[in-house]
Amino acid sequence: MSIIKKVKFGLLIGSVLAVLSACTTDDTNETEASNGNGETIAISGSTSVGPLAEKLAHKYAEQDNTNIEINQIGSSAGITNATNGVSEIGMSSRDLKEEEKGQLNEVVIAYDGIVVVTHPTNKVKDLTLEQVKQIFTGEVTNWKEFGGDDMEIVVVSREDGSGSRDAFQEIVDYSSGELIKNAIIASGNGNIKTTVANNKHAVGFISFEYIDESVSTIDINGVEATADNVLQQKYKLSRPFLFVYKDGKLSEAGQKFIDFIISEDGQAIAAEAGAIPIN
Repeated sequence: MSIIKKVKFGLLIGSVLAVLSACTTDDTNETEASNGNGETIAISGSTSVGPLAEKLAHKYAEQDNTNIEINQIGSSAGITNATNGVSEIGMSSRDLKEEEKGQLNEVVIAYDGIVVVTHPTNKVKDLTLEQVKQIFTGEVTNWKEFGGDDMEIVVVSREDGSGSRDAFQEIVDYSSGELIKNAIIASGNGNIKTTVANNKHAVGFISFEYIDESVSTIDINGVEATADNVLQQKYKLSRPFLFVYKDGKLSEAGQKFIDFIISEDGQAIAAEAGAIPIN
């Protein structure tokens, strides 16, 4: 090969290597940018806790570049994910069962009330826990029995695995097997609210933070569904919002996020979001 050809060949190889080097550098920078140069915390679980967790994560992002991924798939699924290491943190809107407590640590990040809701035109505004049980188990099937109009009661409940459903059934004192057979099963608080808001026969239960003018709320044993009444233990339909994690699996970033949530600033955000702060 002549000297000229060798020079041209060398220049060509050099050019190719320079292009490859530039592409590699660009790809690396793009990956770092997409990661935000921070750690990632995987959180999954309750659809009741989820909206609050998202609001807290959004505020936390203003002071820390940690990526927080929140997947709302139900309390039981979140607890299972935390137990199996699929998620660093699980979200639950019910107390842990005895067998779960042995595997996970829990942190109460806020409290929540569960409110029984009906269509805005429903005349019934107050029920006892026993009457609520009679409705959801099908013992009473007409609103006139409680002073309402002569019309059928349509029960709307949550899906199996829902922390809200587990908590509601435990407090009202009936099992899944006792739920009225023709109950409408809705996935998530939002779906229950929409179903009840569009059916004058319907009754369901949702978290405090989902209450708006599209539905009417029911007092329980003469006590209104308010945060103060929950904290004073007057209103009986309430439960904790939990973050759960396995020993040795909570990262430093995860601990910092939890510390932020239970701080004064974090609890103020929880209150603004409609949850009941722990202090």
